[in-house]
Amino acid sequence: MLQNIPGYQPGTYVIDGSHSNVTFSVRHMMVAKVRGEIEGLEGTIVLAEQPEASSITATVDPSTINTKNADRDTHLRSGDFFATEEHPEWTFTSTGARVEGDDLYIDGDLQLRGVTKPVSLLVEFGGIGPDTWGNTRAGASARTRIKRSDFGITWNVAIESGGVMLSDDIDIEIEISAIQQAPVAA
Repeated sequence: MLQNIPGYQPGTYVIDGSHSNVTFSVRHMMVAKVRGEIEGLEGTIVLAEQPEASSITATVDPSTINTKNADRDTHLRSGDFFATEEHPEWTFTSTGARVEGDDLYIDGDLQLRGVTKPVSLLVEFGGIGPDTWGNTRAGASARTRIKRSDFGITWNVAIESGGVMLSDDIDIEIEISAIQQAPVAA
């Protein structure tokens, strides 16, 4: 799979934050999901001659969280959840790529709230090609599920009907559009 990517062009690509995003969802009150977005996705993707040797580094600013509820967003920025004043950046650094059947995974280390844990992103590669401004652009979608307790986020409230207000599982989805950079002259 990695050897047969149409239009594959090795090089350094910078994530285009205006065309990329990170969204998440968490089960709320045991019956519905609350969704949100974290803005400010930045990073670099280095596509190597051998795709398996490629790498990704990315960051987001958790203070930009937006769940469409200002009070909830303020609570999420607090020490009960993301402690954004103490931890103003989350990072992902890839450690490898692998294929399982028809699925492509990017493995890496996710640092969130000062805790680093390994995660695997299931990736759907969108392709590589020219955009309308003369750039070469790469696109991909990725998703993973993490446990918030693995990152020291344990705040919760028991609900009267049984269960808790928030699930431990967080589903994360990422959309990336990245622009190839001109090679640096030696």
